[in-house]
Amino acid sequence: MRQKLLNGLAGIVVALLIGAVVMLVQGYNPVETYLALFNYSLGSGYAFATMLKNSVPLILTGLSAAVAFGSGAINLGQPGQLLMGALAATVAGLYLDLPPAVMIPTLLIAAALGGMAWSGVAALMRRWFNMDEFITTLMLNMIADFFTYWAISYPFFDKGANSPMTPPISRAGWMPEIGRFNTSVLVMLLAFIVTWFISTRTTAGYEWRISGQNSLFARLGGVNTSKNYMLVMLMTGVLAGLAGGLIVMAGPHRFIKDIGANYAWDGVMVAMVANNGIIATLLYGLFFATLQTGALGMELITAVPRELIMVLQAIVLLVVMAGRSYFDIIANKLAERQKTRERVA
Repeated sequence: MRQKLLNGLAGIVVALLIGAVVMLVQGYNPVETYLALFNYSLGSGYAFATMLKNSVPLILTGLSAAVAFGSGAINLGQPGQLLMGALAATVAGLYLDLPPAVMIPTLLIAAALGGMAWSGVAALMRRWFNMDEFITTLMLNMIADFFTYWAISYPFFDKGANSPMTPPISRAGWMPEIGRFNTSVLVMLLAFIVTWFISTRTTAGYEWRISGQNSLFARLGGVNTSKNYMLVMLMTGVLAGLAGGLIVMAGPHRFIKDIGANYAWDGVMVAMVANNGIIATLLYGLFFATLQTGALGMELITAVPRELIMVLQAIVLLVVMAGRSYFDIIANKLAERQKTRERVA
């Protein structure tokens, strides 16, 4: 665990250095740029609270991808599952009239079920027709995109709006705020704890990890890989759908066009950088949210285009993934040299 953490930190440092070189080539001051970036994401209570709120969909979709990839299932349907979860929570919030203590859990359940249903479609197509989930989850993203756009343009369209969106959900379904902090962060942390516990402390989680490392060995060892595949797909759909529901409930409190943005794909990227580790996904999700939150302030203060953050994220992804084995080799060599010196002494 310690070595993985050091490898990740080394990768981030190298990526930031490469980003600094890119800025210098473009004529920008990297020190001022990074100071503005981190000041607008970590430099105040409001900035920190905003960063945490922005990290919620990144971490939840990242956990969804990490659990799937780590278990051998190829679920790339997080964008569609997020949208279906957001739509389910929105529709429930428009038509239900419940007290907040009941309304908020109800909308969260609706969002989770929406995402689970959408991932379940891909899982059933794999189980019944042996269709490759790599293709089906990608295609279902497009269907979800068009379906939700139709839904907010016609049956659930806010007639007083100038662009496709739904009316606001009931105020009882809004995620409350504690000071400057939105409580969607607490829901995300609870989902993280549950995911970590299932993945690392249960028999099912152990079987998922074994199946991801060697499915043949798992089958020969008596693991019901077909059942576990269904459970993994449904669980990952729940996480992605929950991300969509929390986006709506934390604000803008309605389903608007392009509400999913790039959250889900960024979450997949977070899982890849984290090498499907549950704790690493949380940490990298916070780091990427820091970069994205500070991008606006960076652009305002230093005139560096916020698109540079996309470049920086790509550099982090490439450096960490490409350097993962290399950093391990260096760490092992250093450890061997230290042991040799101790023996000689």
